Amino acid sequence: QEQPVESGGGLVQAGDSLRLTCAASGRTFSGYSVAWFRQTPDKEREFVAAIRWSGGNQWFADSVKGRFTISRDIAKNTMYLQMNSLKPEDTAVYFCAIGRPIQSTVAKPESYYHWGQGTQVTVSS
Repeated sequence: QEQPVESGGGLVQAGDSLRLTCAASGRTFSGYSVAWFRQTPDKEREFVAAIRWSGGNQWFADSVKGRFTISRDIAKNTMYLQMNSLKPEDTAVYFCAIGRPIQSTVAKPESYYHWGQGTQVTVSS
């Protein structure tokens, strides 16, 4: 199995925190970048954050800077997205994706070729 596996979504109130997990399944993240995207029914898939597994470089969308952080457990091939101060507009299905983008394409969905099934995050006002 090549697809990563997401978990940790749920229903929370505005201002609450949530941590999403992306676990490698049948592979290692080494040599790849691992990213989070999110999508609602009325919007295209939107970049949230990414990390280059080897080296640890990180990127964040402006809409989540200062609220979301990334961490990883290299031994477990697991990446975490800590989401703080959640807002109703953060409501979406969150997808984990694996790819080898260059820096200028890290936020483009087409740069990634293994996608998880997604986990729903709902933030009530």
